[in-house]
Amino acid sequence: MVNDESKDALINKLQAEIEKKDETLRKVGESINKLNEKFQTQDSLINSLKDSIKLKDDQIKTIRDSLELKDQQIKAKDEKIATLGKTIKLKEEELKAQASSITDENLLKEKDEKINKLQKEIEILNDELSKADVDLETLELENEKLRQAQSSLSGSKIIDFTKTEITKSEILIKMREILEKGLHNVMIVVPTIVDLQELYLYEVKSSVNIRISCLINPGIDEHSELLDEFTSLDNISLRSYEREDRYVLVRDGEEMLIAVKGNSEKNHLTIHTKDSKHIRLFNSLTMEGWLQSRGI
Repeated sequence: MVNDESKDALINKLQAEIEKKDETLRKVGESINKLNEKFQTQDSLINSLKDSIKLKDDQIKTIRDSLELKDQQIKAKDEKIATLGKTIKLKEEELKAQASSITDENLLKEKDEKINKLQKEIEILNDELSKADVDLETLELENEKLRQAQSSLSGSKIIDFTKTEITKSEILIKMREILEKGLHNVMIVVPTIVDLQELYLYEVKSSVNIRISCLINPGIDEHSELLDEFTSLDNISLRSYEREDRYVLVRDGEEMLIAVKGNSEKNHLTIHTKDSKHIRLFNSLTMEGWLQSRGI
């Protein structure tokens, strides 16, 4: 009888210990779930920072490629930078507050490294934005000089291009902007095949038929290599035009840019229009480069 009572007592004691351990395991499970929720929150914060960086990349490209909207872009950029700064500050405070409750040091170190990497990328983007500000200020000064030169012509709206500075680089940038909008047919004339590198022809839709006239000298290695690259694109037709005196781009018969070289390297008589009558009138000039060029 005594032995039975001892066994019952031992069984009761073991059951009590099992229940106590079960309760302990339950609490440990709850703690693990809370930690997992906190880790997921940190992952969401990191994704938000990545989205902010991608937004900055888009802003930089817009600033560089769309100078005509520079005033609106500068205002939007400043507002977004300020918002991003506030967001980053709030996220840092939240991460610091949450990090204090995390017991896993390895995971905490990994999160900190990701945060530091993202902050460095943001610093690089801010540096690029600062450089873009300087470029825009320079452009604004140049625009102001042009406006002053125009206003000095006794109130006349007719522009004297004799000494007006419009550089080759500015013309190619504008040609690239027009080319990006091409849908069906584009005519291009540039001095040499080397200039085509600035038009990013690989980014044009393959459905757009492009006819190009420019100087092509197969005896020059660079010309020969570029010829092989461009002729590998099915939508491009290339012919050699030796005059090297003009830049022409006609997009879908809806938009035209013509720039004729002057005596100065920086002087070009430049016409940009979307008027259908203008385009028809200059049609013979725009077609001249293609009709007078020869096949390779």
